[in-house]
Amino acid sequence: MTIIHQPFFVPSSLFIILAVPLILGLIPRNRFYGVRTSKTLSDDSVWYRTNRVGGWALIVSGGIYLAVARAFPMSGSHDPDFNLWLIQLCAFLAPLLAGMIMVLRYSAKLVK
Repeated sequence: MTIIHQPFFVPSSLFIILAVPLILGLIPRNRFYGVRTSKTLSDDSVWYRTNRVGGWALIVSGGIYLAVARAFPMSGSHDPDFNLWLIQLCAFLAPLLAGMIMVLRYSAKLVK
């Protein structure tokens, strides 16, 4: 099976693609797309700095998942190996959650 047939390939790839405009500072403050906290929504400087860090966190978390999925691929069988699926789930969620925590802590430290 190829990497595109892995269970979390699509969301990881979407996170990477959606992170690029955040890193480049192309997304203005809004209530739909980006890191949205009361602090980021109240100041443009905080918005762009936080979303740049958030974008990189998404790219790193997506990259970690893709590397793990390549190292431990699931076969295309109808009876998937639960252990491999669990490894891939952890490789998808753990970096994503760690990145979210890091970005929220970074945002909280920014001074207006």
